[in-house]
Order: sequence, then structure tokens, then C-alpha cells
Amino acid sequence: MAWTWRFEKADGTETEPAVEPEEFPTQSDAESWIGEVWRELLEGGTDQVTLQEDGSTVYGPMSLRSASEADTGEAASG
Repeated sequence: MAWTWRFEKADGTETEPAVEPEEFPTQSDAESWIGEVWRELLEGGTDQVTLQEDGSTVYGPMSLRSASEADTGEAASG
């Protein structure tokens, strides 16, 4: 089993991430990684991510902008 992230623009089109993606042995490992690098991904042009297990969507898309707004306590201007 391989857990991976799909990196997307706001319109759902796939984009190249600013951080080198990995394959993870567990869902927890994948979620921990995204928690560590989401700011870099957002700054690099990724707006949302989708978690996949062996190519099947587990959940998402999940907005990275929502995480940014929650982190700062205010709406992101853009």
C-alpha cells in the first residue's frame, strides 16, 4: 500500500508541488508530512491536496488556504 498526495490548483488541475513529494507507508505518515510542509506548498502555488491510497481517492480536495486562515486567525487576502 502506498499513500500519496495529489497537488492541485484551486480549479482542480494538477500542479507540480514546491516540495518533493513522497510515497508513505501509512495514512498517518502522509498526514504528518502534509502538516509539516503545507505552507511551502501553498507559497509554491498548490491550493489544495487530495490524499490517495494506491491511486484511489481517500479524501479531498482539502484546501491549504483554509489551513492558512485557521493558522493566522484571519481570512487570507488574495
